[in-house]
Amino acid sequence: MLPRMKTRQKVLVLYLANSALDAPVIAWAVYDGTGQTLHMAGDDDTPPYATGLDALKDGWRLFQASQLLPHARGEEHDVAYLKYEFFFEQLVEVAP
Repeated sequence: MLPRMKTRQKVLVLYLANSALDAPVIAWAVYDGTGQTLHMAGDDDTPPYATGLDALKDGWRLFQASQLLPHARGEEHDVAYLKYEFFFEQLVEVAP
């Protein structure tokens, strides 16, 4: 009997320039639950995708987007955090 494959999750976090999925990626992180990649994709200067839409086209599934909340009056230009965060996943079959 062949060993049964196990399913593992890869998570891709893309921070976009604005709330549209076709906006440019400005920061990112990748977490590989398969154990095949031991570093984050953000270790180099090139994002894995140019936009969130490109990740969707490559088979990543969007499962969370940041809630769109207006800035408080006077804080419209605050850049203390990256507001437009999108979480994607891929389910990958790995050998046991």
